[in-house]
Amino acid sequence: MGEGLANKGNVRVRFAPSPTGYLHVGGARTAFYNWLYARHHGGVFVLRIEDTDVERSTEESAGTILEAMEWLGMEWDEGPYRQAERMHLYREHAQRLLQEGKAYYCTCVPEELEERRKAALAAGQSLKYDGRCRLSCHPEGALRFRAPETGVTTVKDLIHGDVQFDHTDLDDFIILRADKNPIYNFAAVVDDASMGITHVIRGDDHLSNTPRQILLYRAFGYPLPEFAHIPMILGSDRSRLSKRHGATSVTAYKEMGYLPEAVVNYLVRLGWSRGDQEIFTQEEMIRYFSLEKVGKTPAVFDPQKLEWLNCHYIKTLSSAYLADQMRPFWMQSGIGEEVLAAAPEGWLPSVVDAFRERARTLVEMAQASRYFFRDPTQYDEKAQKALAPSIRPYVSELAARLGDLSDFSAPSLEELYRQFAEQKGLKLAQIAQATRAALTGSTASPPLFQVMEIMGREKVLRRIERGLSQIPS
Repeated sequence: MGEGLANKGNVRVRFAPSPTGYLHVGGARTAFYNWLYARHHGGVFVLRIEDTDVERSTEESAGTILEAMEWLGMEWDEGPYRQAERMHLYREHAQRLLQEGKAYYCTCVPEELEERRKAALAAGQSLKYDGRCRLSCHPEGALRFRAPETGVTTVKDLIHGDVQFDHTDLDDFIILRADKNPIYNFAAVVDDASMGITHVIRGDDHLSNTPRQILLYRAFGYPLPEFAHIPMILGSDRSRLSKRHGATSVTAYKEMGYLPEAVVNYLVRLGWSRGDQEIFTQEEMIRYFSLEKVGKTPAVFDPQKLEWLNCHYIKTLSSAYLADQMRPFWMQSGIGEEVLAAAPEGWLPSVVDAFRERARTLVEMAQASRYFFRDPTQYDEKAQKALAPSIRPYVSELAARLGDLSDFSAPSLEELYRQFAEQKGLKLAQIAQATRAALTGSTASPPLFQVMEIMGREKVLRRIERGLSQIPS
């Protein structure tokens, strides 16, 4: 087969993480660009776990990566394939190159190679492998690809344009270690070719690998896929995004109370644009996504922008959906599962509605709303002042009227409080703050009458009685 786009007309892309840790936000963005490209073109999104690094790969990491992808809403069409289960395929391909004289065994051990590199560095010479095993007939050792010594390989990149690599800068790279396990560049080519991958969309830290991979495609006679290398994500100091800049994994943002919609929207926009539009539905992302709109320069990760998007989605997504997302965070804040299960239908969404306008994360909302589920056991200093002895008789009298109120809704409650304050010559704020203090243990909450309606008559009356009795005169 000659060069050209593999499986033209049927887009097949892949995301191929190594299970050596969490799903990094950079990896998640790469995965989503692949997923969107496949969905935009009606193609196939393949998931492949690159676990040939036996010492560092773990099932726990693989599971964490898959969970993060599912949380983000990236369903895959094929896979997950495991490289560890495809070793026979790599060894067959390696044997083919060996038999065709395109690869050879190398018995140089790592210590020797390191000594030669040090000597070459000291002498100002090239650090690449010197090819001394090329003419040997060793029956074992690591297997090296016989790279061309002259000429250039041009990577026709869909983002960066044509990028040339001089063959004098490439050495005879290892494709199979002495233990018969494949090197990344070799396994990736065998997998991408055998899986019919038409577009390799990945981070531009892989651009330097691409000429070696193209040489392998040509050695096998496989058609080349299209390549698109996405610029990396930087931290605020414009160095590569790392833990010193804060959270970098998808799992961390999930645990911090960010919504998947916010994380997806932010990551997709981090390097891709469509005019000045900031907020996209998933359908819009699929409809508009193209590699032509991916920037050529690195993007800077801005936690404040992500927080802004999270606030937007907390305000706009349905209350029922948010209440479902809130359950694990309520439980982490000490609210038992049995309490959540016993909540009347529609009650949890109403609690969400009380806080959604001012909450930045689900963790923040869970902490702020705890008093809806548990009677306050402590009253802060401001709450104690609000329940001063001079106001208590009025609050007690109000409680009696609350017991007789036929319509326990926010508008009726507000009308009752205003009338009562006018009759007694009080400021509305005095009795409102005292009630709020008794109900929540604090003087800060969502609108009082909304809080009272959500809590319901029984809970309101119980907490007023408890507040009046527990705070010392």
